[in-house]
Amino acid sequence: MRADELATGPAPSDGKEMVTVAQTGILARPSRRPDHVLLYGPRQDQVADLRLPAADGATAAGASGGRGAPLVIFLHGGFWRGAIDRSHAGPLGDALAAAGFVVCIPEYRRTGQAGGGWPGTFDDIALAVDALPGLVRETLGPAVDGGRVVVAGHSAGGHLALWSAGRVRLPDGNRWRAGRPPGVGVVSLAGVCDLASCYRLGLDGDAAGDLMGGGPSDFPSRYAAADPMGLVPAGMLLRLVHGDSDDRVPVEMSLSYTARAVAAGDDARCEVLEGCGHFEVIDPLSGVWPGVLAAFRSAAGF
Repeated sequence: MRADELATGPAPSDGKEMVTVAQTGILARPSRRPDHVLLYGPRQDQVADLRLPAADGATAAGASGGRGAPLVIFLHGGFWRGAIDRSHAGPLGDALAAAGFVVCIPEYRRTGQAGGGWPGTFDDIALAVDALPGLVRETLGPAVDGGRVVVAGHSAGGHLALWSAGRVRLPDGNRWRAGRPPGVGVVSLAGVCDLASCYRLGLDGDAAGDLMGGGPSDFPSRYAAADPMGLVPAGMLLRLVHGDSDDRVPVEMSLSYTARAVAAGDDARCEVLEGCGHFEVIDPLSGVWPGVLAAFRSAAGF
């Protein structure tokens, strides 16, 4: 999708207005057009929307001493399915940019699309997370701080963000192994932190099975390479946010992942939001948004 094909909409809220997801329809709410659309790979669909902060937003995010703004690579959710694309993450991207972050939202192949699922989805995420920081620096120069990269995601995107950090734990010879962490921090919003449990629970009509081609007993090596639960310590600041009223991804997943990461030596924290469901965490108009924004600032080292 080109930048001129994206819907435009009102500026994001400052987070003070108490509006429910049902009232706002975050999945369909329009957002402003991105400032740039980057191509992170050789295929025409390997694109990422780039949103820039306002001049006063850089100060709000914590930029000082001549440093550029921190970069957030945000991986959208949708249970890895092709029916949901990156457009619904636009309002979140607008709000993070207004708070002083450079925000990059890549698209990636998903189940139901040619090449989506195992291994294409993981190929795209690894390529995007590895390539985009350099592409953003080439585009923006000193306006972005290449030393403060946060990889984040919601729901299935939370899984992919944590997986991207855990690639440092993959064995030598694995196609996705990373020699170093992809940034300074990770933010997982209502993330599917436990891929094997997602399969066992049959979440979203066997979304994990569709992604992986089957279950852990069918493909144990695939799950070993793709499940964040087995890929700690990641060596990054890990900030998880999850509502205790989430009826799509159980909050226990984030709690269990955090406990395992801490036990392995990671600086990991999980903020459980009382009365919060699955989509409020990506809605800048929701009452929980200030807490979500705090997680991004913490992951960036503020």
